[in-house]
Amino acid sequence: MDRALLTAAAIMSLGMLLIPFGDTAGKMMTSAGIHPFFVAWTRYLIGMAVLLPFAFHYDAFQLLKNWRIWLRSAVQVFTICTILNALSTESIANVFGAFFLGPMVSYVLSIWLLKEQGNVLRILLLAIGLGGVFLVVKPGFGMTPGLAWAALSGCFYGMFLTASRWVAPLGKPVHLLLTQLIIGALILTPLGLIHLPAITPNVAGLVTWSAVASMLGNLFLVFAYARAGASTLAPFVYVQLIGATAYGLVFFGNWPDQISAIGIAVIFGSGIATLFLRTSRPAP
Repeated sequence: MDRALLTAAAIMSLGMLLIPFGDTAGKMMTSAGIHPFFVAWTRYLIGMAVLLPFAFHYDAFQLLKNWRIWLRSAVQVFTICTILNALSTESIANVFGAFFLGPMVSYVLSIWLLKEQGNVLRILLLAIGLGGVFLVVKPGFGMTPGLAWAALSGCFYGMFLTASRWVAPLGKPVHLLLTQLIIGALILTPLGLIHLPAITPNVAGLVTWSAVASMLGNLFLVFAYARAGASTLAPFVYVQLIGATAYGLVFFGNWPDQISAIGIAVIFGSGIATLFLRTSRPAP
């Protein structure tokens, strides 16, 4: 693995650990009856407030004139709202297992829309990973509404990952993230205010935790995609599975059932094997 890819991989991996960390706080809130729209709205609003002093620049606001920026941000709003719905009833490890339709969708879209180079063996491994997703989701023999929401969120996430690469040349990473937060806050403000709960110190702490972790995770994601292709970085998205399983065990005492655990292992194993295909080369 060359140095540039190693740097992008490290940035991506850290971001992928932060995203489920933020969703852990989101699950605590939605499981307690706080509406997902409010959680999603505050995530954007606080993330924007934290980032704005560091990213405020004319160029950032110029990006808001580009329809691609709005499309990417809208896709992410759908991603967050659907995964928060899933987390309100399902364990965080199972949700992220179903959510891992995302890298598969991203890989296909990156080849189709962005014309990135494909690889037959990688496609085969992604198909094996899809089998792991089916073990987690259990379509037809145990699938729940929460897991259906998670699978839908994974599809949106795959679109968002590819769109992140698509818009990466348009501006600096911090400016792209700022526009993402501004647009998300604008879209969700009416829905967030409708579902405004009583703001206790505990709720305020969870809201801050969720927003800051998510903002930092997405910032690292944008930085990573500015350095490498979406299909190249796709395997590192699987680091979220490690974080989600660990956070579920530590914060909720949840461990996936046997079939789901096998599915998660299959997903993670196929992701690691995909990385091996990218980094291994024939000897000269």
